[in-house]
Amino acid sequence: MYKLSEIKISPDTSIRQALQVIDTGAMKIALVVDEDDKLIGTLTDGDIRRGLLQGLNMEDLIREIYNPDPVVASIHDRKEKIIELAVSKRIYQIPVVDDSFHVVELAEIDHLLKREKHANSVILMAGGQGQRLRPLTSNTPKPMLMVGGKPILETVIISFRKNGFSNFYISLNYKGEQIKDYFGDGSALGVKIRYLEEKSKMGTAGALSLLGEKQTLPVLVMNGDILTKVNFENLLNFHQQNGATATMCVREYGMEVPYGVVGLNQSNIISIEEKPIQQFFINAGIYVLDSDVLKFIPPDTVTDMTKVFEQLVANKMSILSYPIREYWMDIGKPEDFRRAETDFKKYFNG
Repeated sequence: MYKLSEIKISPDTSIRQALQVIDTGAMKIALVVDEDDKLIGTLTDGDIRRGLLQGLNMEDLIREIYNPDPVVASIHDRKEKIIELAVSKRIYQIPVVDDSFHVVELAEIDHLLKREKHANSVILMAGGQGQRLRPLTSNTPKPMLMVGGKPILETVIISFRKNGFSNFYISLNYKGEQIKDYFGDGSALGVKIRYLEEKSKMGTAGALSLLGEKQTLPVLVMNGDILTKVNFENLLNFHQQNGATATMCVREYGMEVPYGVVGLNQSNIISIEEKPIQQFFINAGIYVLDSDVLKFIPPDTVTDMTKVFEQLVANKMSILSYPIREYWMDIGKPEDFRRAETDFKKYFNG
């Protein structure tokens, strides 16, 4: 697996240096980025050859020869749209950028045309009691509530399966036998399911200590009561290509202050803003963790994922955020459940 950092260059790179990047990289292309790491162009062997034919030498800068108007795809684009774009433009590689024009991956047409299978384990946390959803959860675990004619957890598993994942663990506690009875070993859905049975509540990360099989690949962890259209394959690629130890999906959240906010300089009023909206990034409950992270989760202990990330930060490990703009719903309250039922028809049918 290549790293994006290995194929990024600045416009002040010499042709000789750029050629070394292209020749030694697995992708045979260089991504030209500015000082803010935003994509401003691409450079290929063909671009260099054309420059040399025009009289440039190996010590000249690539400013004169890189493509400043590359074809790009958005992180929100579905695989089919990216393939269609690549075919229409007759190109084999397309940078995929986020809303700030930072490259998150380099899509290859050959790779997109294949249905890649991922051996990574997916751990779905389904042990919570869902107390805020009572009485809906009085006799049913929250991930088994029916949305769109099927349990929330089934939609989650199908979404992962569509992205090439088939190796699942589900953590159980509250009324966990209902989940086991419904899904069994997962064969009815074309996947493999094993269970992590909590003897008592273990928090949002504690069940990871119950993994009996040693993990050698990054694991994906997600709360089992979330409906989302996040592309999990893109998420895994982002984590690996950026050399992260752990990646947390984050979601932008706005909160309106219901009053006019007064800006002061000592006792002087310098501004008044009526009902401003404060923007935050919140934890979206979806993670990718390298196998080394699992050692930070003690056995038989209540552990929350936020505590795990705090430990990783304290140990100066590479921790990345993955902003999600796709549909996302944490079904925590009755109004969320009602909205999810309406949203399902729009986002998950077909």
